[in-house]
Amino acid sequence: MASFIASVISRLYGSHSLDLNHLDLGFSHTTFFAQEIPFYLILGVLAGLIGILFNKSILASLAINRRFLNLSLPWRIGIVGLVTGVAIALLPVTFRNNAGLREILLVGSSGNWLFAAIALLVQFTLIILTYGSGAPGGLLVPTLVLGAALGYLVGAVEQSLLGMSAATTYAHVGMAALFSAVSKVPITAVVIVFEMTTDFNLVLPLMIVSVIAYLVAEKIDPRSLYDLLLEWKGIHITKEPGTEGILAQITAADVMQRRVETLSSQMSIDEAVQAFSDSHHRNFPILEKGKVVGIITQKDLVNLASQQLSGNTTISKIMTPEPVTASPTATLAYVLHILNRYHLSCLPVTEGRKLVGIITRSDIIRVEAERLSGNTQQIESKSAPSYVIYQTRAPATGKGRLLVPLSHPQTAETLLEMAGAIARANNYEIECLQVIIVPSNRIPSETPVQITKSLELLQKAILLGEKWRIPVHTQIRVTHNVAGAILETVKDRHIDLILMGWKGTTSTPGRVFSRVVDTIIRQAGCDVVLAKLDDKRAFDRWLLPMAGGPNSSQAIRLLPALASLSKSPQINLCQIFQPTKSLPDTTLLDKSVHFLQRRVKGKVVATPVQANSVSEAVLECAQQDNSDAIVLGASRESLLQQVIQGNIAENISRKSNCTVIMVKT
Repeated sequence: MASFIASVISRLYGSHSLDLNHLDLGFSHTTFFAQEIPFYLILGVLAGLIGILFNKSILASLAINRRFLNLSLPWRIGIVGLVTGVAIALLPVTFRNNAGLREILLVGSSGNWLFAAIALLVQFTLIILTYGSGAPGGLLVPTLVLGAALGYLVGAVEQSLLGMSAATTYAHVGMAALFSAVSKVPITAVVIVFEMTTDFNLVLPLMIVSVIAYLVAEKIDPRSLYDLLLEWKGIHITKEPGTEGILAQITAADVMQRRVETLSSQMSIDEAVQAFSDSHHRNFPILEKGKVVGIITQKDLVNLASQQLSGNTTISKIMTPEPVTASPTATLAYVLHILNRYHLSCLPVTEGRKLVGIITRSDIIRVEAERLSGNTQQIESKSAPSYVIYQTRAPATGKGRLLVPLSHPQTAETLLEMAGAIARANNYEIECLQVIIVPSNRIPSETPVQITKSLELLQKAILLGEKWRIPVHTQIRVTHNVAGAILETVKDRHIDLILMGWKGTTSTPGRVFSRVVDTIIRQAGCDVVLAKLDDKRAFDRWLLPMAGGPNSSQAIRLLPALASLSKSPQINLCQIFQPTKSLPDTTLLDKSVHFLQRRVKGKVVATPVQANSVSEAVLECAQQDNSDAIVLGASRESLLQQVIQGNIAENISRKSNCTVIMVKT
């Protein structure tokens, strides 16, 4: 429309004419005058309305044939062919050639307004009937014929009133108008008709009618005929945001790895070299009192030779101080910009100077691929977000946060003792969460609730934190969905580890642990520890079945903290092997025993066990050892597969009378 207005003004005040014939371009002679613009506007509006009617009629015809005419395709085509043949036989001979009919309207030979009106009505009806029957055929040429007939009628009216342009000019323009309304492609409509006529004088009228027809049709129904046909066949096309749009919608907190391998600023260069050799990472953030003070890369170690530093020199001498960081709320588009600008492979994510995660280029590629392929995981509940009605904050002096959802007063104190032990060992802060459920028909932020019992429970947590000298934060959330409230807390508070109670079994079909626990394990971006507590609440004799991999490794790392709950703990590491004649490989057991002996003030033994059933072997070991607690860090092949299917965890927790702790990274 802007181009059209500019062209009209420039030609009126420049050449003082809207006609291009004086340029002698060698094209067919058509004219365009300013007085005709209202008629072209009327043609555009009529084309938009008839285009919508045409689209709706096509779908109605298809629906009638599918629902009411229970006939095979050959019968449907045969009946429609008979009706069409009879109708065409009763009309003049010119109607028997569809392409010739359009040429008659465009050239004007033997054409008049009555002929155009009959053509419009008959063609509209027969096209609806034939396409609805399922007969093979397109819709492009029929819409051009209908548009030509409509344009001819409007042109005939204009010619009788003003006598400026021939009706055939309007017939050409009408083709673009109706095609634009039906297919919702105004620019394509202009190009198609101009390509057919190669007449520059038609460009401005084509622009008027195509845009007006498009706007009218778009206002009534934004879908084109082809969109509607796809939807009728069950194919729904959704426009995915571009890559840049995706990166602008996701924040660093959504993608970052919350567990970060770090080094101390006082570590020696030799120790740093050993850390790099033991890890697949090429970058390590450097912490001092839990705060990010620098970063060290493999390149820094490679450049050591030129600096002539001894191996006992601290890495603070070679690290990059005050590294570039991102906040948790930064978008991935910004993160990628920073990575490219400074030629970085990773970016620490900090809250103030506290490290809460790290993002690599691989993380961005992974998320981008998942979003483009549609493999995104959403919180199952589509209810309203939770609402924080009460919270307390302690000094943020820890280097991580441990979330403890408290629900039952009977288990709350034991869970808090376990949380305190883990927090002391890892220099974590404790985040205590109380969730209050409200009916789905109530808005969480507007629903009055009683918080007296919740406050009593959280006050106990605060007092225990003061006793242990551990920062304890508390909050009460009102929600429709427990899992959703926990996941929102994990995201908002940058949680590193969740410790939550677990009843040990589930009666919910399709669930491994429970509706809430399954959702947390699948969607929380941090480690999860589940604790099914027995009545004794003793923690002297520990049993840890092993299979290697990240989950069992995490269980071993947590065990020294949990074992500190006892003054004289005894730990039995058992690894389950399939029965074979060859001796089992106990390398993993030996390494684990060596790791724990240096960190646990108690007895640590290892027991290789050959058995067909993992769960039965674990239960037998627990009974023979009189275990107080079983720590399951399931991982790898058959063991991981069985845990995911619910066999091992459910069997052990159901048949065992002792505490069962499940660790999931």
